[in-house]
Amino acid sequence: MATETEASAKFAGDMYRSFMRDEGEKNTLWRYGGPPLYDTVNTLFEQGRTKEWPKGSLEETVQNAIKSWEMEVSHKTRIQDLKTINPNKFMLAVNGREGISGEETIRVGTYNVLLKNSLPEEFKYYKAEEESFESSHDAFVSAFPRGFAWEVIGVYSGPPVIAFKFRHWGFFEGPFKGHAPTGEMIELYGMGILKVDESLKAENVEVYYDPAELFGGLLKQPLISDSQMEQPKPLDTSTSTQKCPFAK
Repeated sequence: MATETEASAKFAGDMYRSFMRDEGEKNTLWRYGGPPLYDTVNTLFEQGRTKEWPKGSLEETVQNAIKSWEMEVSHKTRIQDLKTINPNKFMLAVNGREGISGEETIRVGTYNVLLKNSLPEEFKYYKAEEESFESSHDAFVSAFPRGFAWEVIGVYSGPPVIAFKFRHWGFFEGPFKGHAPTGEMIELYGMGILKVDESLKAENVEVYYDPAELFGGLLKQPLISDSQMEQPKPLDTSTSTQKCPFAK
């Protein structure tokens, strides 16, 4: 386990996410007792990204803003502690479905918002309504032990309405819902529309992507028995990052 001094240095040094350990965070309620560490997935991101945007470019600004937003909704438990959104207006909508408020996103988790679907019960590959925040995150932490990296690969309009294209990828090296890992890289692409206010805080986020790109890889192998399945080691949630398909 990292010491407080070591953890503080890592928190302060995350170059992709804001609002993790500054003076304004003293009264923040963190889901796991403190800010997360993103060093493992940052390494995956840096090794596997397809583009390295210039410092200060619109593309880099949008990429880091989304990563900071994902960090906040996944690790902070009170809407008033989120600095990346306008809490009175914020809505998250996926694939044209009705938008979800910031408070609801914090409660159910980004996985369950992003993976909810209206397929008939017998065809549902993921039942978001039966998952909690914790169970959904545990499933993907198990499947992607190195994290699930996210990058902006194009920005097509500037604020206040920002249209962008993204790539999401990771290595399927742990079991997912009883399905054996393949060790292969799973990646998906999508589009997003981010509306911001005059302070560049998010008011509305729309995400469009094909979940089959994700689940086609995760469900590729047959179910394995409990005796065959390697159980993931318990996470030290005070310092470990919970992975998310939106950004980590």
